[in-house]
Amino acid sequence: MTTKKDPSKKNAEANSENIPEINPEKKIKPVIVESPQDPLKEDSQQTYLFNRELSWVAFNKRVLSEGLDSRTPLLERAKFFAIFSTNLDEFFMVRVARVKKKLAEQLDTVTDDGLSLAQQLQEIRKALEPLVTMQHEFFENTLRAELFNHGVKLLDYKDIDSKHQDYLKNYFKEKLFPVLTPLAVDPAHPFPYISNLSLSLVVIVRDPATQEENFARVKVPNILPRFVKIPETDKHTFVPLEQVIANNLEHLFSGMEILNYYPFRITRDAELDIEDEEADDLISVLQEELRKQKFGPVVRMEISKDIPTATRLHLITQLGISEDDVYDLSGLLGLGDLMSLAFLPTPQYQDPPWKSVTHPRLREEKGDAEKSNIFDIIREGDFLVHHPYQSFTTTVQRFIEEAALDPNVLAIKQTLYRTSGDSPIVHALISAAENGKQVAVLVELKARFDEANNILWAKKLENAGVHVVYGFKNLKTHTKTALVVRREGDRLVRYMHIGTGNYNPKTARFYSDLGIFSNRDDLGADLTDLFNYLTGYSRQTEYRKLLVAPVNMRDKFLQLIQREIDHQKNGYPSYIIAKMNSLVDPEIITALYEASQVGVNIDLIIRGICCIRPRVKGLSDRIRVISVIGRFLEHSRIFYFSNGGSEQVYIGSADWMPRNLDARVEVITPVEEVSLVKELKQILEIVLADNRQAWDLQADGTYVQRVPKDGEPEMSSQKHFMSQGRPEFA
Repeated sequence: MTTKKDPSKKNAEANSENIPEINPEKKIKPVIVESPQDPLKEDSQQTYLFNRELSWVAFNKRVLSEGLDSRTPLLERAKFFAIFSTNLDEFFMVRVARVKKKLAEQLDTVTDDGLSLAQQLQEIRKALEPLVTMQHEFFENTLRAELFNHGVKLLDYKDIDSKHQDYLKNYFKEKLFPVLTPLAVDPAHPFPYISNLSLSLVVIVRDPATQEENFARVKVPNILPRFVKIPETDKHTFVPLEQVIANNLEHLFSGMEILNYYPFRITRDAELDIEDEEADDLISVLQEELRKQKFGPVVRMEISKDIPTATRLHLITQLGISEDDVYDLSGLLGLGDLMSLAFLPTPQYQDPPWKSVTHPRLREEKGDAEKSNIFDIIREGDFLVHHPYQSFTTTVQRFIEEAALDPNVLAIKQTLYRTSGDSPIVHALISAAENGKQVAVLVELKARFDEANNILWAKKLENAGVHVVYGFKNLKTHTKTALVVRREGDRLVRYMHIGTGNYNPKTARFYSDLGIFSNRDDLGADLTDLFNYLTGYSRQTEYRKLLVAPVNMRDKFLQLIQREIDHQKNGYPSYIIAKMNSLVDPEIITALYEASQVGVNIDLIIRGICCIRPRVKGLSDRIRVISVIGRFLEHSRIFYFSNGGSEQVYIGSADWMPRNLDARVEVITPVEEVSLVKELKQILEIVLADNRQAWDLQADGTYVQRVPKDGEPEMSSQKHFMSQGRPEFA
C-alpha cells in the first residue's frame, strides 16, 4: 500500500501506532446523525451531554470505590472514605448551594443537558442518597471491623471497660467541660447559630420537678481531636469525641434527667459573591464576604436515622430546610475525620512511603562545574518535570530560591493561586525583594477556600516590598507561571517555568502535575506580555506561542481540533489525546463530536467531571474516555494532536470548561523539543494502558473499572511512574 504523505512530508504512520487501523488513503465521509437530537443542531444539543453535577457525583463514586476495594491498603481505604466525605462537603457548599440560590431567585435556568434547576436537585439527591448510605453502612459493618482486627480500634463508649471510662470522665472534666456551652431552645432561648460543617448533639432532657421535656444543643468542639485516644491499651484505640460528651451530659445539665441525644451535622452555602465589586477594594470586600459566609443558608443536614420524628421536624423547621436537604444516616457522622486515622504510624496498612527523586538534569555530577546553578542547566535546553515522581523542592522551589539569591537576577514575576502555609516559595520571594530585586506577584485572592490564607500571604509579601496585584474584577487568575529576568554579560535573558499545578510544596507531594523550564526567547516575550496584562493596563490580544484565556485559548483549541478534522478528511490518520481534570464546555464537545464523525480517533483522560457522551454510534464512535483514580490526584493537563504526523503537544493550567476558557486567566504552552514531545506522548500512552486504576466511561454515563485480561499483568500507571526513579516500586 502506498501511504499518502502529509503536508509536512513526514510519515503519518510513524506516529499512529496507537490509532485503530484506518486506511490513510481513504477519504472518509462524515457521518451526520439525522435525528431531532442531532448535537450539531443548537436546539437539541443537551441530549448528547451528561449533566455536570451528576458527572461529579459519578466521580466521587469512583473515589468511594477505592475505599471499598479490598486491594487498597487498609488505612488508605479509610483515607478514601474521608476524601469522599470532604469532597461531598465542598460539593454541597458550592455546587448544590449555587443551584438552590438560583432556584430561590426564580431564575428560569436549564442546564446544557436539559434539566431544570428543580429537576437537577432531585437527580442529585437520587444519585447521592444510595452512595452516602453505602458509605456509612459499609464503614459500620465492614471497614470498622477490619480496622479493629488489625489493631486500629474505633470503639463505642459503651464497649470500653470501667477503668477506661473513668479515664474518659477525667478527660471530659479537664479537656471538654470548660469549653462546652449547652444551649437551651425554648421561648426564652432562641434557636442557636450553628456553624458550617459543625457536629452537634441535640439533647432531650426532662425536669424531674415538672416532668417538662426540653430541647438543647451542644456543639462538639472542633479544636480537639475527633477521636480520643485511650492510653494503656492496644496502641491505637479511640472513642469518638461526641460519645465522650454524650456519656457525661449530666455535668452539663445538672439536676436534669437525660432522656436521649442524637448527633447531627449541617452544611452551609459557602460561595462568595464578589463579582460586582471593584478590584482595588478586593481585600476588604473579600474579608467582609468571608465574615458573611459563616451565616450562609443551610443546604444539607446529616442526622442520626434514630432521631424521633418530632425532634427531626423541629430541626428542619428551625434550620429553614426541606426534607430533601436531610440525609438520615446510621453510625458515625462526619467521616471526613477518618483522615486522622489514615496517618497513624502503621506502615504495614498504608501505601509504601514515597520520596520524590531529583530530575536527572539536576543531579549533581562530580567535577561538573558547569552545572553550578539552575540557570546553566535550563540554558542547555528545555526540560520537563513530572511531580510527585520528580521532586518539586529540587526543581520549582530551587528555581525561585536560586533566583532570589543570584546577584545577576534583576526581576522575578510569578502567579500564586494556592500556596501552603509557611511556604518556602513565598519566603524566597520575600528574600528576593529584600535583596533589592524587582518582584511582582499576582496573588489570586479568590481561590476558593484559600481566600483567608492568600490574604495573609499577600499582606506579608506587600510588607516586604513585593509588588502585589490581585488580578481582575471578574476573572480568576489560575495560570501557573514564573518568569525570572537575569543579566548575563551585556544582555538580559529570561528564564521561565510554566506548569499545570500550584506553587504549593505540600500538594506537590500528592498531585500529579507537569511543568516545563525554558529560556526560549519567544516564550519569554509572551510571558512578559502576559505579566504586563496581569499587572498593568495592557490588553494584549496576540501571543507568539502561548494559548492564553480568555484571549485566544478557546479559538486556538477549536482550530487545533478543526485541523485534525481537515487532515482526516484529506486522508491522513488523525488522533487527539487530551488529559485534564474536567471536560464540560459544550462548544469543545461539539467540535470533538464532529471530529469523531469524520473518523478522528480521540482518547480523553478525564479525572473528574466529563459531560461528553462517548461510544455512541454515528456520533462519538471514536471517542474513548477513561478516568484514573489512585494514590496521587491526577491534576496535569496535556493536549496532543497528531497533526498529520507533525505532532504537537501542549501543557498548562486549563481544563476544557467554560470557566477556564472564558472566566479565568489561564496559560497553555506548546512543548516543541522533540524529545519532550516523545516524553509527553509516552506519559499519555502509559496512562491509557492503565488496567488497575482506570475506569472506562460508557455511553449511558456509567463507569466500568478496568481489570487485567486473562494472562495480562496488572499495570498501574502511577506505580509505573514511581518505578522509573525508584526500582523498588516496580
